[in-house]
Amino acid sequence: MSNPVTIIMIEDDEGHARLIERNIRRSGVNNEIVAFTSGTAALNYLFGKDGTGLDHKGGALLILLDLNLPDTSGIDILKRVKENQYLKTTPVVVLTTTDDSYEIKRCYELGCNVYITKPVNYESFANAIRQLGLFFSVIQVPPAAI
Repeated sequence: MSNPVTIIMIEDDEGHARLIERNIRRSGVNNEIVAFTSGTAALNYLFGKDGTGLDHKGGALLILLDLNLPDTSGIDILKRVKENQYLKTTPVVVLTTTDDSYEIKRCYELGCNVYITKPVNYESFANAIRQLGLFFSVIQVPPAAI
């Protein structure tokens, strides 16, 4: 039996974070969501006290990542996760306002699994997140490297 997937949401805009969580829940996803408003706090959680990422070995994580964070770049977080032996198989969904083609290409080159540009319109944003929640309900997430 596999471990339930923990969703790590790294989003500095608290309004967006509430909207994301509410609409993921509306799509029927009841997984634990651990939210961070800073990249530093998220990195501390992901890499643990010893900085290796070993704390999550065998656990299943899925990261929802905003690129525009006040203290560290989402690109840096993505790069560090994908270079880590324990976290590299963790799916990363970039969910950001940036629609620059260079940034999109760079994220995929660094190993992001899905790149979504946040719609500006509230209803479109809410609908996109509900669809993302449906996606979460059917994907298979591997455990962190064993």
